[in-house]
Amino acid sequence: MSKARPDFDQLQASRPDFNHNAQVTFTKPPNPTWKEGDGANDGGASLKKDHVEIDPNEEGRSVASNYKLLISGMVPRPIALISTKSLDGTSTNLAPFSYSQDTLKNLNETGECVINIISEHFVEAANATAINAPYGVSEWETSGLTQAPTSVVKAARVKESILAIEAKLVEVKEFESRAVPGKKSSVLAIVEGVRFWAREDAIDEERSLIDLEVLKPISRLGGISYGRTTDAIEIPRPQF
Repeated sequence: MSKARPDFDQLQASRPDFNHNAQVTFTKPPNPTWKEGDGANDGGASLKKDHVEIDPNEEGRSVASNYKLLISGMVPRPIALISTKSLDGTSTNLAPFSYSQDTLKNLNETGECVINIISEHFVEAANATAINAPYGVSEWETSGLTQAPTSVVKAARVKESILAIEAKLVEVKEFESRAVPGKKSSVLAIVEGVRFWAREDAIDEERSLIDLEVLKPISRLGGISYGRTTDAIEIPRPQF
């Protein structure tokens, strides 16, 4: 496992401490008086900016450039912290899905997984599951997270996770690389939730809503950045 660069350690040390007591604050939307047809709330400033057209398949453009562009721009993203078990039951895997081929191998062979939503109280441990460990090494140990029993699937759920979803594989679709014909460059896995596990203090009486202030979800941003949700706005949906 590579260590953080010294310059990053210094940068991290210069930042303010994490505020564990931050509560979710609801504010007014940017333009509380917005009415139908008003468009953007920036007074037309965004219309004065030009855009750069990018062909993802242009000659000389790397796949890495496309990947970095997407993960830095399509934010914030929920993180699919997936727990799986090998077909023979001898090994377990816990990883953010896009970081692990082990996850895909187990998911393909067993057709089962658990999706665990990441919250502030275990973000460091969740990040540790992205380690590039060889197949057979359990990220449960490297992260220190706790395995909890499930009802329908064999893989464990993360006990620390406020919301976990047992799921069954519906379909796997592979996509071929345009840069290297014949090579599979990405995979889409579609799963069906078959059991929900919600922490008692986070679920309402109808068992249909999760309390944001208890969930305190963590999202993924670009690079090594994560986001937390402490500011929110409410805007009613329009009725035609």
